[in-house]
Amino acid sequence: MAPLFASGQTQVRWPAGSILSDVQLSMLGKECFFWDEPLDDELFARIDGVSYSRGCTTPRSALRCLHLLHRNFGGHAQVGEMICAASVADELLDIFRELFDAGYPIEKICLVDEFGGDDLRSMEANNTSCFNFRPIAAGGRLSNHALGLAVDINPLYNPYVRGERIEPASGAVYADRTRKCPYYIRRGDACHAAFTSRGWSWGGSWRSARDWQHFEKKQ
Repeated sequence: MAPLFASGQTQVRWPAGSILSDVQLSMLGKECFFWDEPLDDELFARIDGVSYSRGCTTPRSALRCLHLLHRNFGGHAQVGEMICAASVADELLDIFRELFDAGYPIEKICLVDEFGGDDLRSMEANNTSCFNFRPIAAGGRLSNHALGLAVDINPLYNPYVRGERIEPASGAVYADRTRKCPYYIRRGDACHAAFTSRGWSWGGSWRSARDWQHFEKKQ
């Protein structure tokens, strides 16, 4: 169990996945869980050679680590951790505050490094993530994830679909968007609105493919 800190702390550092009781959340307040920091040596050691893969052209100084809360599928407050571009750190904290206040369900938010930097493994685990230095799913040019400018939300239930190709494969049943599912991202819902109202584009609107999980910010 994560330690209980005294009320009034401005920043609380609990491991991603830690669940707060209602008493803890009431006592501490949510704001001490929403903050960001540069990638210190300890954190960089966790991602070096993994999501920050060999040949990474995104400077370490251009990235920030977000600490945040989300509501898990049981409705409980859960700690999340995400690396993103420094230029969108404040904006993403605002987005996830908004989603938390709305009670929007997100199963888990942890670094893709917990899955060896393997995007497919992260999606299979329904992990919401941002930075990962890799090419786009179709290959070739770098993904906006490589810049920390793209976020995938509940990817198992909101798969990438291009023709017969569906990723993750175990999310194939959720490619049918006529199904009733509380974890689908739909146009106009809380998640879609939180991102698009701030100028992020949604992969669910693409023509050549549908990347239902994906939001990205052009800069």
